[in-house]
Amino acid sequence: MSRLVLPILFLIVVFEIIYPQPALAGLPVKYLPGFEGSLPFQLETGYIGVGEADEVQLFYYFIKSQSNPKIDPLIYWFTGGPGCSPLSAILYELGPVTLDIRAYNGSLPTLSLNPYAYTKVANMIFVDLPVGTGFSYATTQKANYSDDLQSAHYAYEFLRKWFVEHQEYLKNPFYVAGDSYSGITVPIVTEVISNGIDMGIKPWINLKGYILGNPLTFKDQDHYYRIHFARGMGLISNELYESSVNNCEGEYLHNGPTNSLCSSDMIMIEWLVKDIYQYNILEPPCELASYESRRSLIENIQKLKNPATHSGIKCRGQWHDLGLIWANDKNVQDALHVRKKTNGAWEECRSNISFGAIIDNTIPYHENLSRKGFRSLIYSGDHDMVVPFISTEAWITSLNYPIVVDWKPWIVDGQVAGYTRSYSNQMTFATVKGGGHTAPESKPVECFSMLKRWLSYEPL
Repeated sequence: MSRLVLPILFLIVVFEIIYPQPALAGLPVKYLPGFEGSLPFQLETGYIGVGEADEVQLFYYFIKSQSNPKIDPLIYWFTGGPGCSPLSAILYELGPVTLDIRAYNGSLPTLSLNPYAYTKVANMIFVDLPVGTGFSYATTQKANYSDDLQSAHYAYEFLRKWFVEHQEYLKNPFYVAGDSYSGITVPIVTEVISNGIDMGIKPWINLKGYILGNPLTFKDQDHYYRIHFARGMGLISNELYESSVNNCEGEYLHNGPTNSLCSSDMIMIEWLVKDIYQYNILEPPCELASYESRRSLIENIQKLKNPATHSGIKCRGQWHDLGLIWANDKNVQDALHVRKKTNGAWEECRSNISFGAIIDNTIPYHENLSRKGFRSLIYSGDHDMVVPFISTEAWITSLNYPIVVDWKPWIVDGQVAGYTRSYSNQMTFATVKGGGHTAPESKPVECFSMLKRWLSYEPL
């Protein structure tokens, strides 16, 4: 027995050194490598422990509104995946700074101000969730595992602890938001927060609703709508479309080996769209040096640091690859107050997290939240083939709420920015014309206008 005690005590001491427990308050970030001068906005980063004995350490970014932080809404933002870091949303979509689009020249990628940042009109919290995402980590092997429901409860626990140190924001209108796989995450988190409010759990959060972009909502059936989308965009012939409808009978993913006619149609469809960038069919694809194809992240970063591999930015993936270099720079991580030796190199989307996707349909959550009277904004870039707008439109229609304002264009700078429809359950659906899977990335002007109007209770 005594021979076991000393090693355990030694491990505890070592563990406390490597994984120090944080104070709840985050730390201000005044400068960011790659950005010239001090930051003209207020950024705070830090870790908050959740779960048993705070074994899960969630990393977050809090950015104050650049307008009126005392009264502007507070948005709790999640990125998809699961396993994608919201740092990507900050750098490429809606944060106050953005990575400059230029060929890599061997030095640290640079940052510029984003004139269409959501932080112009809202306070924003970005959290690396589930555990293992971005700079979040677990202090035990068991705590590395998570699933949809557990992540939602961790998100709520994080929020309650965060508000202990930020009570001045408790009265601000509060929204949960995200895109892509967050179509699963956000409705669950919103309901967990709502249930906590109903139970009288403190602190009381001024929850008003939620926001979703190109949201995954019911997993398998999205493939059915991709076939319809491909036909509508002229990517496959009408004959092949009709054949797949007749032969597959709606079972595009699970047609089985006995349905050779369906399998043949699906093989042809996949061949026809294989060279299409499905996250935005208007844009060129490229051979990414990123997470899908690399043998290791370190090898990939070394490849990216060779200027000969980037004669120019030819596709969106090469712009995103610059984020790997920037976020894995030691000075950047020091500036962000990232703990050392916790989660390895930063990845935009970490594919090896221990995560169980146990919820395959969040329509019931939307129904519950509608009954409770929460507002919602659901938008879709209309050139996304991953979660096509017709899929989102279909499940919204299935809720069977009366239409308040029927299908009409919404306008930005005198041009049609998309089309919108609103319902009696305070749900607004909008398409973003020309937008991709992460619409604020490809259509920042339009998406900023959309958010600003909706937060102000104005029609789009």
